[in-house]
Amino acid sequence: MTATPSTQRPIRIGSRKSQLALVQTEWVQAQLQARHGDRSFEVVTMTTQGDNILDVALAKIGDKGLFTKELELSMLRQETDLAVHSLKDLPTHLPDGLMLGAITRREDPADALVLGAKWLGYTLETLPAGTIIGTSSLRRLAQLRHHYPHLSFKDVRGNLNTRLAKLDAGEYDGLILAVAGLRRLGFGDRISQVLPASVSLYAVGQGALGIECRSNDPEILSLIKTLEDPETAARCLAERAFLRQLEGGCQVPIGVHTVIEQGQLRLTGLVASLDGQRLVKDTITGDPSTAEVLGASLALTLREQGASEILAEIFATVRPER
Repeated sequence: MTATPSTQRPIRIGSRKSQLALVQTEWVQAQLQARHGDRSFEVVTMTTQGDNILDVALAKIGDKGLFTKELELSMLRQETDLAVHSLKDLPTHLPDGLMLGAITRREDPADALVLGAKWLGYTLETLPAGTIIGTSSLRRLAQLRHHYPHLSFKDVRGNLNTRLAKLDAGEYDGLILAVAGLRRLGFGDRISQVLPASVSLYAVGQGALGIECRSNDPEILSLIKTLEDPETAARCLAERAFLRQLEGGCQVPIGVHTVIEQGQLRLTGLVASLDGQRLVKDTITGDPSTAEVLGASLALTLREQGASEILAEIFATVRPER
């Protein structure tokens, strides 16, 4: 029996205007429509601060809601009902009145090397000294400087298509990008090398989508909760608790790696200095139901091992004056 669409107003989904954001949001829209055929869902797009400032390194701008603030204000003003984010962009402290309602099944969270035509067939290990690798992430930069000090690194901004165009125009010899974004936009064939966890721990929440909603709206929460993947949620909640306890952000060299095996959640976390010379890294294992406790506990362990000093130096160097 075919469901009859409701006469209720459409559920409004907030999204950034970038191609990747729209692909992700439209996927969520289709999933919600398939599960709730008696309701209608429409996408409302907007531009965020992070989309507008393209000539400054992300770490110099600050990261409190860089890609999320406008979407959040829209929900608080009742203009939209929920927002779809790349979870790695969503701050660990949300504005009063909003909550993380659901975390979707994760795409591969690893980082990837994408090479220009001249260097196809090479890897980070075999590229010659001075090869120019583009990345806008201090997390990737610090780890790659540690493992591959012979390479040169250069900041790159813009959406995925813009970055690939700069690579193909010869401005860079290679780029480090997220596997998830490349695959979601159909560029999986451009991946030259998927970086193992031994080289690059990924960003907190990378590869997963976070759906944010008003905390006093149980109807919307019940709709979006049907998209949650429990295993991904446990992994990402542990990662976010780790980041929150370190008081870091998405523009700080903090990396993670999580797996659930034989009913146990294993979280590895890392804090690195900007020059890649110092890495503080450790692992914790426990029940997935205690994910946030595990994440916070690992952060305290890393602080005891020297992460606090590294972070203090980084904040003094890259964060704008408050």
